[in-house]
Amino acid sequence: MAAAVVIGSVAVPDRVSEGPGKTVQPEIQQAAAPVAPVQRNTYSCATYSGIERPNPVRNLYRDTFAWGTTPPYRVGDGRGDVNWRLNPADNPSWYMWLHSLRWLGQGIRAAGEGDKRALQRVDAIAHDWVLDNPYPWQSDAGATESTMHRTNVLICLRQAVLSGLRVTRLPPAYRWIDSALLQHAQFLRLNWSGDWNHGTEESLALFGVGCTLGRADLKATAADRLAQGIKTAIDAQGSTNEQSTAYAQYNYSLWGRAIDVLGKCGVEASPTIKARRQQLANWLALATNSLGELHQLGDSEVVRTVPVAGTPLEYAGTSGKRGTAPAQRVGIFAAGYVFGRTGWGSERPFAQESTYSIRFGPVRRLHGHDDHMSLTYTSLGREVLIDGGHSGYKGDEWQRWARGQSAHNVMTVSGIGASATRLTRSDVRETSEYYELRDVGRTRGVLVLKDPDLMVVLDRGTSAVRRSYETLWHLPAGQKVTPYGAGSVVAQRPGDSVKTVLLQIPYGEPTTPARVESTWHYRTIDKRSASPVVGFARSGRSASILSVIVPARAAAAVSYTTSQQAGHTLVHLQVGAARVTVAIAPDGTLTRT
Repeated sequence: MAAAVVIGSVAVPDRVSEGPGKTVQPEIQQAAAPVAPVQRNTYSCATYSGIERPNPVRNLYRDTFAWGTTPPYRVGDGRGDVNWRLNPADNPSWYMWLHSLRWLGQGIRAAGEGDKRALQRVDAIAHDWVLDNPYPWQSDAGATESTMHRTNVLICLRQAVLSGLRVTRLPPAYRWIDSALLQHAQFLRLNWSGDWNHGTEESLALFGVGCTLGRADLKATAADRLAQGIKTAIDAQGSTNEQSTAYAQYNYSLWGRAIDVLGKCGVEASPTIKARRQQLANWLALATNSLGELHQLGDSEVVRTVPVAGTPLEYAGTSGKRGTAPAQRVGIFAAGYVFGRTGWGSERPFAQESTYSIRFGPVRRLHGHDDHMSLTYTSLGREVLIDGGHSGYKGDEWQRWARGQSAHNVMTVSGIGASATRLTRSDVRETSEYYELRDVGRTRGVLVLKDPDLMVVLDRGTSAVRRSYETLWHLPAGQKVTPYGAGSVVAQRPGDSVKTVLLQIPYGEPTTPARVESTWHYRTIDKRSASPVVGFARSGRSASILSVIVPARAAAAVSYTTSQQAGHTLVHLQVGAARVTVAIAPDGTLTRT
């Protein structure tokens, strides 16, 4: 992924990155954008994604580079001669961002304002990269990965030379920049990543070279790729193909930049780009939970929804303080997402609504996880069920865990891996929603209720051989989990006014003691916290695990009884003063009665 993108008053920087085939994690925040006259046939400097912030000009004079939580590290000799093979953190993201040159951003800005010493230093470091990494630099994954970023930095440097020296043409000492830009354009032309954020970033950088150097052929190639890529990068319902909510938000901004970049250099963006980006805004609004954050799905850190004025995101991103509430309360998307909520804050405070996500669809790709059938859930102003999160791009055991089934709220089946999952039924009513999902060896029924707000989940598994089955429930960090009845548990932070009761109800076979272990939650790639996971287990050639997730006030009594009626199992639930009955049909269908 790449550049900071300004849409109206919203700036979107990216976060981290990595080795071949991997991209960065967006981190979204509000920023004011200066209003400037629109100039034609120009390519705006794409800025530096926040990578420049920990790298002030004084550190550039010492050839010192800082990224993420890694302490500043001296990478050169103090005269702009950098050792581009260094990687003291043994981290592909650190290495990629070193090669991106985005860390020179503060120096380039100073150079553009006339600081000749800063210009000398950023010119020396950037030129050193070109001299030490001869075209086509494909043997170095970090150099390859960062080509699109570096191309934009070189364009920014070129603009800084012209403005800082107050000239209209590059002086001879700086003409290496144009040669380097043409090499980068050639690399981008021959190595397009396709229909995801990498390919979009590459196309924009290629277009930027064409616009900057007056190369109509490069502009045409880039514009054609953007017109082609949008058709699969964002589908007709607004879902992106990256299987990550945070990357979906980044793509919204990225395609906004595409519209802006094309228009400023004389090319009208296709109607498809504009229409699908509009659908993505609706998707993101529905993907916003009651805390004002996106449900954490795929390679996503916990990020807030950006309140883009004049779109459904304005209402979702301000927790109902501005804008108009989306017309939909529940969204079902063929790409593999269900987003639902009890409301948009009209009958109770926005944060007191309950919101949920359910995953299904194609197998994992790009920034997706093996999270099919997984749920996330918020209620009573807090997280109830969480995702394991995003551990970054280092190919280690933590990345494998975070992307695997065990980091998600699913029923795991021994010996059977992840597969494509179908949403076979859905039934949305005023105070309940029912969904049935199926894949290899697993069926999950989910009934979500309003008043009382709770979830009933029936997991069933079948196999020709004996297997182990376990339904996992990941809970927020800091909660203490204690036994509650036969195989059930209650989870609560000490002194909290709310709690979560996880009921394990006998259905076709006896319950077993709940397994409680400590695992991890990655809110960001560099901030993980110990969090509890509760497991309800069975073994055999088949299994039926019936769970009820009840968010409740701390003082509320929660209980259940069961009965049989006309072949149906009835589960009578009591949550404080509220009582509700759920019927389970012989085929597993869950219904509120």
